[in-house]
Amino acid sequence: MRILFVVPYPPGRAPSQRFRFEQYLDVLQASGHQYRLVPFLSVATWDILYRPGHTIAKAVGILGGFARRAALLFSVPKYDFVFVHREAAPVGPPIFEWLMARVLRKKLIYDFDDAIWLANTSEANKIAAGVKWHHKVADICRWAYKNSCGNTYLADYARQFNPRAIVNPTTIDTVNLHNRVRDQAAPGRLVIGWTGTHSTLKYLDQVVPVLAQLEAEGLDFEFRVISNQPPAFPLRSLVYLPWRKETEIADLLGFHIGLMPLEDDLWAKGKCAFKALQYMALGVPPLVSPVGMNTEVVQHGQNGFVCATPQEWEASLRRILADAGLRQQLGAAARATIEQRYSVVANTPNFLALFS
Repeated sequence: MRILFVVPYPPGRAPSQRFRFEQYLDVLQASGHQYRLVPFLSVATWDILYRPGHTIAKAVGILGGFARRAALLFSVPKYDFVFVHREAAPVGPPIFEWLMARVLRKKLIYDFDDAIWLANTSEANKIAAGVKWHHKVADICRWAYKNSCGNTYLADYARQFNPRAIVNPTTIDTVNLHNRVRDQAAPGRLVIGWTGTHSTLKYLDQVVPVLAQLEAEGLDFEFRVISNQPPAFPLRSLVYLPWRKETEIADLLGFHIGLMPLEDDLWAKGKCAFKALQYMALGVPPLVSPVGMNTEVVQHGQNGFVCATPQEWEASLRRILADAGLRQQLGAAARATIEQRYSVVANTPNFLALFS
């Protein structure tokens, strides 16, 4: 079987691609399938995409992506399946998806892990937001042979247009990547951690006053933020660490506790608990908001804590900071949850079934 992956980003760069399908590519080959991965963006364009300026270079990169997509149509007929992650092109109507599914009659697997039919505008993407054509998601769901959705909320949306919607969760490679576990008993300053991109730093606003209160009382901890841009929080405990793929696992293993606050809105309901999954795979207990997939993954008091109010965030942080045994117990249960339900090994049959 030959599978064409039509994806937005260069391989190995974007978490959504790495943790939704790139880590299954070897599994596909071992199962006798052949594949080709074709990104819209070149590496050069990806490297400048979120930097200020470079307007002409970005425009040239986008036009180059459209040219590559047009040329790709000539080779589509030789593939059995076309796997589209999020969208074939970042702006405009779903012309390429329509041509592949309706004209060339290919079996299109449509994969998404966010509520991408909603406009989620930020300073980083406000210029492109007007031409994103968010409503194309419904059409692509309708044309797809199967829809591969990161959680139940996303699958329920897809089923409005096509009954063939499968929950294919974002998963963690517990064998080759997240294959170590945090020793909560090791000496050293306690680290409360968070990881994410600049666009999601806003979710920490609800936790910062709680951390400030704990600081004011003299509790000794470090609040470590791993991101692509430094935050500007008024906290003495704040330590910023630039995200680097090469040190990703080692950096996350520095956490004793992992935070995943979210706002309770329609966009956040589409989130696939990725931060929590990463923490848990490394034996780091998560503290999460009761939004989206978080409450499916985290069972309060068993493998982490679910916090809905500032009072609950404060109480949970106090409890877990004070008790290394509790952190160890929750961390072990968290790791077991990932291995049993959200690992590549556990989800491989589900992923392979997309291509049947």
